[in-house]
Amino acid sequence: MIFLTTDRLILRSVAPEDSAVMHDYRNNEICARYQRGQVRDKEGIDALIQRHQKDILSLDAPALLAVALRETGEMIGEIVVMPQDGAISLGYTFSYRHHRKGYAYEALSALLELLHSRFPDQEFICFTERENIPSMSLLRKLGYQDLGYAPKIQSEIFGKWLTPASEAELRQATAQ
Repeated sequence: MIFLTTDRLILRSVAPEDSAVMHDYRNNEICARYQRGQVRDKEGIDALIQRHQKDILSLDAPALLAVALRETGEMIGEIVVMPQDGAISLGYTFSYRHHRKGYAYEALSALLELLHSRFPDQEFICFTERENIPSMSLLRKLGYQDLGYAPKIQSEIFGKWLTPASEAELRQATAQ
């Protein structure tokens, strides 16, 4: 299923042919150093793809999307959309082979627009490692506010389209 297209990219369902690419970047130190709990072995990736190849964008369950080059269909990264309790969190990994080309910004900005139009009452929250400067810069470029570091979850928290109450609550979590 194709979720959306941009000038250079397609955001679509993951497929069995994505397995080798996922295995490559998930096991590369450049991509893997900031990822928590990602499956990295071939069998686990195959099972992950099998479970998520029919995902849809809804508020009922997470969805794993492949980011692919529009011209060739080659997968270059993934985005996971995680709805929970009135908020949508996004996680993303892009292959080291395609860093610094603007693909992450292009994919995420288009996806944010789509998700916000479909689910306008949802807040958007992202978490990143404190040392992941490129990801934090990307989130700021996407319009997320840096709400601070939450020691309990060892993450920098970023928010977009937050209610004042939620923003205050998240800022409180980072003040502890």
